[in-house]
Amino acid sequence: MGETRVDLLHLLEDLRDAYPGSIEETILTEIIANALDSGATQIMCECDPAQSTLMTVDNGSGMRRRELARYHDIAATTKTRGQGIGFAGVGIKLGLLVCEEVMTETRRGKSHVATSWRLASRHRAPWKWVPPVGLVTERGTAVRLKFHNALSPLLDPGFLEASLRRHFQPLLDPTFDEFLAAHYPRGVAIHVNGRQLEKHRWMAPLQGPLEIRLMRKRKASAFGCLIREEIPLPEEQRGLAISTYGKVIRRGWDWLGLTPSAPDLVGGLIEVPQLAACLTLNKGDFIRAGARGATYLAFRKAIQEAVSKQLAAWGDARESTEDARPREVRPLQRDLVHVLEDLAEEFPLLASLVERRAGGQKKLPLGSSGRVTEPHAFVAASVLEQAEADKTVEEVKESQAGASADGQGVAEPVHTRPEQDHGLLLPGQGGVRKPAHYGLDIQFEDRPEDLELGRLVESTVWVNRLHPAYRRALASRSIGYHIALAVAMALAPLAVDPTNEHGFVMAFLSRWGAVLDQPGSRKGTKR
Repeated sequence: MGETRVDLLHLLEDLRDAYPGSIEETILTEIIANALDSGATQIMCECDPAQSTLMTVDNGSGMRRRELARYHDIAATTKTRGQGIGFAGVGIKLGLLVCEEVMTETRRGKSHVATSWRLASRHRAPWKWVPPVGLVTERGTAVRLKFHNALSPLLDPGFLEASLRRHFQPLLDPTFDEFLAAHYPRGVAIHVNGRQLEKHRWMAPLQGPLEIRLMRKRKASAFGCLIREEIPLPEEQRGLAISTYGKVIRRGWDWLGLTPSAPDLVGGLIEVPQLAACLTLNKGDFIRAGARGATYLAFRKAIQEAVSKQLAAWGDARESTEDARPREVRPLQRDLVHVLEDLAEEFPLLASLVERRAGGQKKLPLGSSGRVTEPHAFVAASVLEQAEADKTVEEVKESQAGASADGQGVAEPVHTRPEQDHGLLLPGQGGVRKPAHYGLDIQFEDRPEDLELGRLVESTVWVNRLHPAYRRALASRSIGYHIALAVAMALAPLAVDPTNEHGFVMAFLSRWGAVLDQPGSRKGTKR
């Protein structure tokens, strides 16, 4: 009988490389994330350069003996997807790469146990039970890492504080206390070498809140703020950061697909707890396919709109590039609006790509009973509570037009919800601007080695211009059909399971062709 063997060293190195930051930051953030998942309200970090050790102690739920034994298995976890931000104790396991010993002590009820762990060879990581040394008093878990390198950054208190503030910014900003109270009712205090990290509010000359509500609920589903400085921000603070349960997942402008005219002056942060269920395996990005992908794309589109409105109020929005697009795309994109609305009835996950127009979101199917059959698929249906606010905005536009027409006047902000003021300036409304596009977008790229006609990235289908089929379609004047087929094949992984992709493509092309029979289509228009 054979036996499955695992190259532990290779596996741990692959896990290390799956994270965007350094291994030191990964170890620290994963340990803190696991402490938060255990319900800790106090987290203490103590580094001792003389002994080359870093110790973290939390007052979370702790582990029983059986759970601690299982904790040494790779990818073993008792967590439920969407209810945490740590991944199966990966931070501790990656510690084996840089430590000569990993000691873990945990206490829960009458169970008070400890283990010592090390990487002995490529295939062996032995651990053993050791007597507890008293790092945990009542309950919780303590981890002590003894490093090979006496100059490890994890032995520097300054590095610890900077990393914690960067990766757990919402927990250290009082602006988010009220919003995170539902998940952390007793708050979270983090200490470094006996000193509690103070909470600092992100201050800037211009600030605007970002608030997203689902299904017209009174409580916001996402909350944050956008700031604009007069001088360039540090590199690590530029762009919008998105976090879940207090842990920053992405930062910058690339993930949002929206860039202001002065990107080095604008930063921000938005907390979206519901996206914890959409995290990838390494908790460093979001899934973009299937039901979880639809939820992420819907939130992303809502965030795009909120950020775009705030940037426009500041006069910091980029000009629309719609006029520079290929001529054959524009009529096809107009048809896609109707196609996606129709397909959303049969394939609800496409609802995250349905265009939201001025005056409210397009009505999506709710089923015969009036209830949403797939709640996560209709996140985009009413992500922003702007229907009532739009009327107020329209009333003040005329009075503001004179002040903003010359580009010099600054409009007073419109306070639509004064009872929910968080100490930030609410978004103002500038002059008339071109409507932004938040639905499915079509762009072109050159990928000569790619066999796919197109690919879906966030809410944009990128059509491969160097594909032989594209060149043939261009020569035979059938480029519109080629683009429609590329869009259908790119949307299939989001809309259905892999086994049903052929049926989705056929349904898409059928609806696309039927658009010509609809009143007001391009079939009867004059050219």
